[in-house]
Amino acid sequence: MCKLFINAEPELWKSSTRSLRIDGMVTSVRLENYFWDTLETIAQRDEMNIPQMLTRLHHESIDAGHDLGNFTSFLRVCCMRYLALQLSGDIPISQAIPINTLDADLILANEIEKRH
Repeated sequence: MCKLFINAEPELWKSSTRSLRIDGMVTSVRLENYFWDTLETIAQRDEMNIPQMLTRLHHESIDAGHDLGNFTSFLRVCCMRYLALQLSGDIPISQAIPINTLDADLILANEIEKRH
């Protein structure tokens, strides 16, 4: 089992920092390359670049009343949820289908139903 993880491409777990501007404030986000790759895939599905998507995620999270004290952790969880929802079939594997066209309420309801 461990060989699948240990012998993976080392570039995946190397981290890099990217700077972006959210509401006029420059912030830096440091993530492992695997997460950056996943965020890039998510952004491309909705025809955005990473700074646009991160700004949108930040704004929508604040609007929903979330405390984003650790934005980097939030982004890691977003990546893991994206991959898990693809695995469960709730988000299509095809990157030709934009995420913003999916019925988020239905996906969230399905997720709750599966837990019970």
